[in-house]
Amino acid sequence: MKYYSLNHNSKPCSFADAVKKGLAPDRGLYFPEKIPILPKKFFSEIQDHSIPEMAFKVIKPFIGKQINNNKLLEIVKETLDFKFPVVEITNSIAALELFQGPTLAFKDVGARFMARTLGYLKKDSKEKITVMVATSGDTGGAVANGFLGVEGVKVVILYPKGKVSEIQEKQLTTLGQNITALEVDGVFDDCQEMVKNAFLDASLSSVQLTSANSINIGRWLPQMFYYFIAYRALKNKNKKLVFSVPSGNFGNICAGIMSQQMGLPISHFVASTNVNDTVPRYLKTANYEPLPTKQTVSNAMDVGNPSNFVRIQKIFNNDIYRMKKNFSGYSYTDDQTKKALKKIFSKKKYIADPHGAVGYLGLQEYISTQKDDIYGVFLETAHPVKFKDTVEKTLNLKVPIPNRLKETLSKKKVSIPIRDYNELRSYLLD
Repeated sequence: MKYYSLNHNSKPCSFADAVKKGLAPDRGLYFPEKIPILPKKFFSEIQDHSIPEMAFKVIKPFIGKQINNNKLLEIVKETLDFKFPVVEITNSIAALELFQGPTLAFKDVGARFMARTLGYLKKDSKEKITVMVATSGDTGGAVANGFLGVEGVKVVILYPKGKVSEIQEKQLTTLGQNITALEVDGVFDDCQEMVKNAFLDASLSSVQLTSANSINIGRWLPQMFYYFIAYRALKNKNKKLVFSVPSGNFGNICAGIMSQQMGLPISHFVASTNVNDTVPRYLKTANYEPLPTKQTVSNAMDVGNPSNFVRIQKIFNNDIYRMKKNFSGYSYTDDQTKKALKKIFSKKKYIADPHGAVGYLGLQEYISTQKDDIYGVFLETAHPVKFKDTVEKTLNLKVPIPNRLKETLSKKKVSIPIRDYNELRSYLLD
């Protein structure tokens, strides 16, 4: 499988090179030359395979011979060594819990897969790689944990000062070793722009850079596993499946749409956002108009200009009418999000996080427009403890802190403050 830049000004490259580079030389995101279609037999027999075996068959066509089958299966097994429960909230709505991994966030899967893949691809090389990642909350912690101690890899995390939760900040600033956190005086979009600028900076040619944001195919593609796992669990419902995805940078929902294009029987997707509503507005007006990022209680979605939307546009050949057939977009305020937290809790004493609550709202709104018999799934992308203050004040209860977090919270934060790109460049060259 070859990968090409969506800016179309760089040469196609292999899976290995795309992972190592992160971003194409022309600043475009890499995209596979074709989307493989899985045979119908795969779906009819999907419950006969273990989750790792199923995931291996999903990802293998994108990698080809660059990783041998035994090693790839090993990587997949290590990536997916925790559970992904589907928790029923009502007779027709369920939450897919993606926060059972080591950092309590859905990004654990992509980060673990990429870390193990990159470690394997450079195993015979003495080259040093610097992995850069911008985070609006959970990505940084997941990447830090996934790459901790990986030989020959230095991780640099950029996060917006004062705009991530205390737990999120501790997860990316307390590990040490090969992990460095840069605290940016700005918003997530500023962090993301700095990362992109670094890839184009000729003065950094001596530093081999790659990204661990979902712009990197090694982080992005494994997110397809969630949808296959959920389908495997819900296949016997014999209803049209609709997934509502809390969306910020649009990597997760894009992976879901890729799954659908591979043949996975998903009827529709809902992109549920907070007031950073660039994509929902686009679906209504056909005008793509990013606005400055606004801070919300669902901070991991505080993204004004989502990088991965260009991949969704490519999947549908920029045909907005095809897009609308496959996914809808809705946005919600903090007040609506808090009311949703209360509503979900009232139904089954289920404690959602603010991002999941936004997903629930989008799912409800879409279902209300349909006459078909639908089973809806909203993604719970992070453990509610990561948004402890908001959840506890809204629901008037205490959220227990998992044991694996207690040690992290007791550690001292270590970060380097930076104000602009020049300071980032100086750090990378130091």
